[in-house]
Parts: sequence; structure tokens; C-alpha cells
Amino acid sequence: MTYVLAALLPPLGLLLNGQPFSAIFNLVLIVFCLVFGLIFHVLLLVPSAHALIAVHMKREDRRHREVVEAIRQHGPPPGYRP
Repeated sequence: MTYVLAALLPPLGLLLNGQPFSAIFNLVLIVFCLVFGLIFHVLLLVPSAHALIAVHMKREDRRHREVVEAIRQHGPPPGYRP
């Protein structure tokens, strides 16, 4: 759901994902891309792409922290050899 929101309403998707500074940057990016997107139409996709990448990176960071915390609490998986 967050990915759909980030694609359609990038600043709102970023805010609901807990990234207020990225949302502000995305608003600035939207204004810039609306002005120059009239000439280069590909620029109209940049704010949505930024939001999707930021949401994905935040989700991967959360998953990584969960795995690291689980390893700290329960030790390495069985059969692990460093």
C-alpha cells in the first residue's frame, strides 16, 4: 500500500513512511519537475521514482535492523561458520 501511495502521491507516501525530510525534498523536486517537465517530459516521473526508491530503502533498512537484533538476541543460525 505504501508503494502505491508513494507512486501516486509521493510526498504523502513519504510522510506516512516516516520520512519527513524526504517528503519536503520531494515537494521541491515536484515544483522543479513541473517547471522543466513541460520541455523534458521524462522529468515528470522523477518525484515518483524518488519516493519509491526512498520507501524501498527505508523498508530494507528496517528489515536489516530486525535481522541484526534477532541475531543479537538469539545468536547466529544453526550451522553458521564464520
